[in-house]
Amino acid sequence: MPPKRMIEVGPANADGFEYSWKCPDLQAHLLSDVGQKREHNEDGCMLCVPEDSHMLHDCGRLFAVADGMGGVSGGALASKLALQTLADVYCAGSKGQGIPARLRDALREANQRVFEEAENRPEYYGMGTTVSALALHGSNAYVAHVGDSRVYLGRKGEPLHQVTHDHSLVAEQLRSGIITEEEARSHSLKNLITRAVGTKEDVKIDLFTFPVKEGDTILLCSDGLCGVVEDSVIREAMSVENLQGASRMLVGKALQGGGPDNITVALVRLMQPPEKTSVHHGARKAIPGRIGLFWRLRRLFAS
Repeated sequence: MPPKRMIEVGPANADGFEYSWKCPDLQAHLLSDVGQKREHNEDGCMLCVPEDSHMLHDCGRLFAVADGMGGVSGGALASKLALQTLADVYCAGSKGQGIPARLRDALREANQRVFEEAENRPEYYGMGTTVSALALHGSNAYVAHVGDSRVYLGRKGEPLHQVTHDHSLVAEQLRSGIITEEEARSHSLKNLITRAVGTKEDVKIDLFTFPVKEGDTILLCSDGLCGVVEDSVIREAMSVENLQGASRMLVGKALQGGGPDNITVALVRLMQPPEKTSVHHGARKAIPGRIGLFWRLRRLFAS
């Protein structure tokens, strides 16, 4: 029998999607828009909340955003299939399995299913998707990341923190010192990603963890948002009290900026002090406030 959980994945055969969810300690709002230039929405977003208290204790609550590629039908299929698989496999993980391992195994299975679908159906050849997933478990957050969708942490009194690092050709050349920041800013291949779920038989997954506290707001978004809207605007929107209003403000700013791509956001906010939990091993620590090369990259590609 499959594990009992509440799951919401969208958009489903539509160009737009909006969904709100809350419990005493968390609130979330998911919003996806086709944008101004695209005819169809190939993005996807998802939340998965276990209904069983023991399962909730083991794996917490899961949120994710995906940005599909591979044509009108292929991109949409890749993002939805990846998100559905992620939720199913994550919740079905073995009892006592650490959250980073759950996320890794779930994304590997998602990669395999998207890859096999593309191999078996010629019309979907080459399809794939980015995935950025967030698992909240007590006082700790865990992130699994492939591609250039992003995860940000907004915390009162602190600058906006980008948790993930883009898997793009230009970002990796900049990190390696092959090109300068000035060259990267105007590079014609700025949006060419170097990792995706489903384009190869295996995929390398970045895993991060960081502590969270009451009042923290976490944003997952496709590059239709962060490639258009500046960090200062993102930070301002994330501080809005109403998450629906914050989500609509973010998408609205991307549309005002031309809306060249599909736009998807998932905002999650901690409403109470979280239960103290120990850190599950297997993920790299993301240190909010640490300024270095990745901080400069964040500012560069958000501009």
